[in-house]
Amino acid sequence: MITGRKLWNKEARAGVLFASPVIAGFLFFVLGPMIASLLFSMSEYNVITPLKFIGFANYSNLFDGTDPLFYKSLGVTAYYVILSVPLQILLAFFVALLLNHPIKAKAFFRTVFYMPTIVPAVASSMIWLWLFDPDLGLLNQLLKVFGIPGLQWIYSENLAVPSLVLMSLWTIGGTMVIFLAGLQGIPKHLYESVEVDGGGRFHKLFFITVPLMTPTIFFNLVMGFIGSFQVFGQAYIMTQGGPNNATLFYSYYLYREAFEFSSMGSASAIAWVMFLIILALTMMVFKTSAIWVYSEGEGKR
Repeated sequence: MITGRKLWNKEARAGVLFASPVIAGFLFFVLGPMIASLLFSMSEYNVITPLKFIGFANYSNLFDGTDPLFYKSLGVTAYYVILSVPLQILLAFFVALLLNHPIKAKAFFRTVFYMPTIVPAVASSMIWLWLFDPDLGLLNQLLKVFGIPGLQWIYSENLAVPSLVLMSLWTIGGTMVIFLAGLQGIPKHLYESVEVDGGGRFHKLFFITVPLMTPTIFFNLVMGFIGSFQVFGQAYIMTQGGPNNATLFYSYYLYREAFEFSSMGSASAIAWVMFLIILALTMMVFKTSAIWVYSEGEGKR
């Protein structure tokens, strides 16, 4: 007769066995590299020479202004995040509202808005390089039609980051799909109740849709912060951090330290600072969520 303890042990062993590929992958490809990068961040290491432990010198060099590009990259990245995240969420929510209505060819329009998210980063960057071209680019040609002088876009120090923010709005399809899922989960009878009480579209939007969508907005906000803070491809492919370091995003600054200057110790310190900043931002959003995020049947969180 198999006792409960033996049965549980047997089931536990089977569970661990089936989960072992994921556990092994986490240990070797996530936890292991994180521990190694933490050790590198406290060392002087350029891949060629042996690792030399120097304590927190790499961190102090970042914060004491020894490398002015550290604060420059933080400022550029913060500027990009502050502009891009709210605009992406607002535009994705607006498009989701439009596509949630019973319109003709709804599936076609949903596909059209989602497709840019599956275009490879290199291909999309090449397309936008042409769009931003000061002489032959489509954007300046459209401006000329309305009698507006052409802009330098990514070739201007002042317009480079806003131009890349404009480019980021092209890939709101993933966020839009998540908003669509949230909108379709709102019970229809709530809208009917508003109609019975004499409410219109704006009453439905601000008293039903927006409050019940706050958990979805919360999720997209967190993911938006994490993704925007790690922006890299545009700077690497399109601007190389220029002009005059105007697009020196934090991730690109990290990449240059690691793979152009072979300063793995400094790059690891930069990576850990990024991790802590993203962690702090995420915790802040979670902390404030108690004020504005609603859960059905429970009111505010």
